[in-house]
Amino acid sequence: MLLAVFSDIHGNRQAFEACLKAARARGAERFVLLGDFVGYGADPEWVVETAMALVAEGAIAVRGNHDEAVNTKTETMNAEAQIAIEWTRGRLDVVQRRFLAGLPMAVDEKERLYVHSEASSPQRWHYVRSTADAAKSLIATPAHVTFCGHIHRPALYSMSVTAKMTSLVPKTDVPVPLLRGRQWLAVIGSVGQPRDGDPSAAFVLFDTVSCVITYCRAPYDIEAAASRIRDNGLPHWLADRLSQGR
Repeated sequence: MLLAVFSDIHGNRQAFEACLKAARARGAERFVLLGDFVGYGADPEWVVETAMALVAEGAIAVRGNHDEAVNTKTETMNAEAQIAIEWTRGRLDVVQRRFLAGLPMAVDEKERLYVHSEASSPQRWHYVRSTADAAKSLIATPAHVTFCGHIHRPALYSMSVTAKMTSLVPKTDVPVPLLRGRQWLAVIGSVGQPRDGDPSAAFVLFDTVSCVITYCRAPYDIEAAASRIRDNGLPHWLADRLSQGR
């Protein structure tokens, strides 16, 4: 089965639509959503409704820290993110908020683990910034492949049976076989707010039979997404950063 894995959509309808279209055009058969459906972007209702519909059709979804913050006022963020979360609370209805609150922190499926942050303490929202961070996550699970997001930058780590770590920055559209005998941590990048210098929306495709992963990018109407942010009175930096990919 060909999975399409998305993370950190952040209320960006234009980016999410572009990724869904691109993934379907490339033959995706099932979707995995790694959380942070809301925050930053100006279309949280549409994004959550779309996620709910995908889950109803068999998609997997887990909770991100911004999803948690919508329903938990003790979850603190930087000033701009906090403004966006408070605005988002007023936009989502009870059903949408209940959907976010009910999402699991992680899902295990056939040697694969799906989590927003990392495997060792999903609820603490640690970032995978280094091989040491990746090793901590990999040691915490027997899964052959862990898929995570949270950091908004694509990366790929692996650990051998002797705990030797490797890391690479994956190239777009270059398939990588995730060999047996190693554990892998695939950091997906962000659909709605990439921070790796490339403003195109990011996602991955994973073939569950061949264990081949392909990191993908989908161009989208950045100005339309940015205009939605500005028109709704959200901090302009949240709009400006979209074209910069940071």
